Amino acid sequence: MWLTPLQDGIAARVPTKPQEFTLAQKDKQFKPHLLVVPTGSSVNFPNLDPYFHNVFSLFNGKRFDLGLYQGHSHHAVQFDREGISFIFCNIHPDMGAVVVSLSTPYYAISSPDGSILIRSVPPGKYKLSVWAENVSADSLNKMTRDIEINSQNSQLGTLKLLANEDIIHGHLNKYGEPYEPATTTPY
Repeated sequence: MWLTPLQDGIAARVPTKPQEFTLAQKDKQFKPHLLVVPTGSSVNFPNLDPYFHNVFSLFNGKRFDLGLYQGHSHHAVQFDREGISFIFCNIHPDMGAVVVSLSTPYYAISSPDGSILIRSVPPGKYKLSVWAENVSADSLNKMTRDIEINSQNSQLGTLKLLANEDIIHGHLNKYGEPYEPATTTPY
């Protein structure tokens, strides 16, 4: 969930320079699974496995294809525009992660119990946006609304999201085709 200021004068805590983040590939998984970065930040994709990976994203956020690269090497991508990027490996269909690039510092990731706390939000008017994995874009868009934060109103209420699709496990490869059936090789 994130809040985007709708009025001038709300001081943002956005870093003055882009930051660097890491989304590692280890044990045929991306770690962490979800990464939120300020727009303009660079994400390093180290391959910590002893075999090749091919990291790509063809979705609405940052589109890229790092190509095939061997274990114990890395590539980086600058997330230069806002958006949600689903990250996959073209070799290992069960590998998936998400990078959310935001132009606002007012965001939070839900805790395991589903609660969300966005700290240090100055009073003012904001657009509230929600994203959750495996929830349809239509459902998420219905959650978007204008809100006002002030000393009497700092609670955003309860939002109920229903998962209805499995984007990570139901994706196509970077060529828009189904993955080849699993082989018996360990790679």
